[in-house]
Amino acid sequence: MCDPDPPINMHQEQDYLIKQGDSLAELKKLADSTFKLIVSSPPYNIGKAYETQVQLPQYLAWQTAIIQELVRLVREDGSIVWQVGNYVDQGEVFPLDIYLYPIFKNLGLQLRNRIIWHFDHGLHASKRFSGRYEVLLWFTKTKDYTFNLDPVRVPAKYPGKRHYKGKKIGQLSGNPRGKNPSDYWTLICQEWEDGIIEIPNVKSNHPEKTIHPCQFPVELIERCVLALTNVGDWVLDPFGGVGSSLIAALNHQRRGLIIDRNQDYLTITQARVEALQAGTLKIRPLGKPIHQPSGQEKIAQIPAEWLKSSPGQAYC
Repeated sequence: MCDPDPPINMHQEQDYLIKQGDSLAELKKLADSTFKLIVSSPPYNIGKAYETQVQLPQYLAWQTAIIQELVRLVREDGSIVWQVGNYVDQGEVFPLDIYLYPIFKNLGLQLRNRIIWHFDHGLHASKRFSGRYEVLLWFTKTKDYTFNLDPVRVPAKYPGKRHYKGKKIGQLSGNPRGKNPSDYWTLICQEWEDGIIEIPNVKSNHPEKTIHPCQFPVELIERCVLALTNVGDWVLDPFGGVGSSLIAALNHQRRGLIIDRNQDYLTITQARVEALQAGTLKIRPLGKPIHQPSGQEKIAQIPAEWLKSSPGQAYC
């Protein structure tokens, strides 16, 4: 009789694995302490096509079962990065990072950063302020974790700044390799050909856009991969979608495993991996400066209709 729940075989010569199936069931097939980095954006329980919306307590119980497996799978020197937004029920907002933090903490993990991913464009709200950020919770299993700052440094705003007092007066105060990007990330911006900022997350005009409605920007995960892993390490995404985490891992000589129950998404993932290997995959370059419009573009001007219909209205 065939084993109804065979283990997932991960050979050292493999670069990546793509698994179709239920995330919790597939996680149970993996060996302890395998992954240097586990990074994902789990379903937010907001009724997207790839999820079944349930009551918040049921959702959190499911997340707890998932996270318990992740703690078993992450290495002692590894990290878990859980990227979440808000669950909204009848107009009331439930910030998922607040609900999920105690789950990780009760399982013995240590929070290293609560990273804010800020974007200027997205869905507009009419009865509350429009949401323009999501949160990445970075946990480690121990105090002896991998953290490589140099590969993710960003250009200093004032590279010529010098110490103005003390023993180092007159000496350059910055690092020639750049500065720490901090825990407030304003990356991921896609411009139109005419130079107008359109949408910073992966929507219709982004070069990485696929059919997935809530797709990870590769650049967001690249920063995690470079900072929290070394070449050759395994990266896991238990809600892999169309494979952005896998692309980020492979693009920097790491190895990756993604799990998703949607075969259409995984078919796209395989095609993206093959395009990456062929050098034809379109990815927004890591660290590309966010474009700032001059204000002279036609789309940046106040429409004549607004000026006619709302005299005296202030616009900004």
